[in-house]
Amino acid sequence: MEVNKIYNENCLDTMSRMEDNFIDLTVTSPPYDDLRTYNGYSFPFEDIAKELLRVTKEGGLVVWIVGDATIKGSETGTSFKQALFFKECGFNLHDTMIYQKSVPPLNDKRYQHNFEYMFVFVKGKIKKFNPIMIEKKYNDKRKNKNFHRDKDGVFAKGFSKPKDSLKIKENVWSIFAGGGSSDKIASKHPAIFPEQLANDHIISWSNEGDLVYDCFMGSGTTAKMAKLNNRDYIGSEMSEEYCNVIKQRLDSLGKLF
Repeated sequence: MEVNKIYNENCLDTMSRMEDNFIDLTVTSPPYDDLRTYNGYSFPFEDIAKELLRVTKEGGLVVWIVGDATIKGSETGTSFKQALFFKECGFNLHDTMIYQKSVPPLNDKRYQHNFEYMFVFVKGKIKKFNPIMIEKKYNDKRKNKNFHRDKDGVFAKGFSKPKDSLKIKENVWSIFAGGGSSDKIASKHPAIFPEQLANDHIISWSNEGDLVYDCFMGSGTTAKMAKLNNRDYIGSEMSEEYCNVIKQRLDSLGKLF
C-alpha cells in the first residue's frame, strides 16, 4: 500500500487494504456526537475500532481524541462508551489524557467546558515512549527542607538530595485552540486539529521513519506534523473538498524539504 498519501474514501476502505500489524501510530479525532456534520458522512465506530486493532502493530498505539455533546441538559457519555469498546476489542487503555482548550466554548448553567479526552490505547505492551520533558517548578534543593519520607511516613533527617531540573510532562495538556494551525489553508475546515497537539503525540509515541495514520484526516494536520517530524503518513478523508485542503497544506511544505 502506498504511504505518504491521502485516500479520498471511507477509512474502512483504506484499512481493508492494509496488512495486519501495519500502522505504528494512529492520531485522530472522530466526528463525535453529531456536533458537526462533516458534510454529512456517517461514522461506523465499532467497525472502525475493530479494524484499528487489526492494522496496528504489536506495541503500537491509537490516540483517540474525543468529547461529548450535551443533549437535553445531559452529557452523552459517548467518549466513555467508545473507550470501553476499544478495551473490549483487545486494546489496553494505556493513558487517559486531557486536552485542555485555551479558548473554551460558552454554555449555560454549568462550569465552562474546556477540555476533551485523549484516550491512548496500546496493542499489547507499549514499545515506544519519548516523553516530553518540562522544567520543574520546585527542585527541592533548599538545605532547610527535606520532602523525602521514610517508610513509616516520617520525614527523613538530613538535607534533601539535589534533583534533576526536568520532569516528564503531566497528562493534562493545555494547548491554544484558536485557529489551531500555523497556515491559513486549514481554516477551510470547520474543526482544525491544533498542530501542537498532533505534534506532541507523534513525537511521544513514535520514532522517525514510523508510519502514522489518521482515519479522519480532516484538514491534514496529522499528516503535516508527521512529515515535519520525519515520519511517514497515511490518511483517510471522505470529503473531496477537505482532501484538496490537505493537498494544499502538504504542498506548501515542499519548500522546507
